Amino acid sequence: MSERTPPKGGEMTALEKGKEFHMEQQLHVRIVPMTADHLDEVAELERICFSAPWSRNMLAEELDNALSAFLVALDGGGRVVGYAGLQVVLDEGYIANVAVRPECRRQGIAGKLLQVFLDFARGNHLAFLTLEVRASNAPAIALYESRGFYDAGRRKNYYEHPREDAMIMTREFDWNATADADAGAAGGRLQC
Repeated sequence: MSERTPPKGGEMTALEKGKEFHMEQQLHVRIVPMTADHLDEVAELERICFSAPWSRNMLAEELDNALSAFLVALDGGGRVVGYAGLQVVLDEGYIANVAVRPECRRQGIAGKLLQVFLDFARGNHLAFLTLEVRASNAPAIALYESRGFYDAGRRKNYYEHPREDAMIMTREFDWNATADADAGAAGGRLQC
């Protein structure tokens, strides 16, 4: 990837950084619902990716939660290379976790997992999807912005190890909007 000089007076935006971020090769993965057979690998992925990981038992509880949908991304050998979780209450979707193995990042896996949730939200007429992300996680923020999420606020000191604010990112769906709005014209927000 080439170096990009930020505009005078400022840093590149997360979306600009994300354009560089998304240019690497795509890894072919299969997205499937998480099952008990995936729990050990997903728990390992949690420990690798997060400073406060969910335990195997916590993940197992989500399999029995009628309000949750957890997905895994499997590589060609059937290994879990990513996963994501969604919890739905009425018409609201809360993305709990998105994680990809470090050696498999920048290959479109998180975007594919996120797209399944966006398609689900559209198909089930959810009012919004929302999530928290570390304020310093520019690649993730860029991915979410590219899919129409916007900065909806902050949770001070939400994360530990290291202590950091969470950016609340939200993607709203306007079911009264026209087809043009769904293509990106509604409210000035990118629609996917």
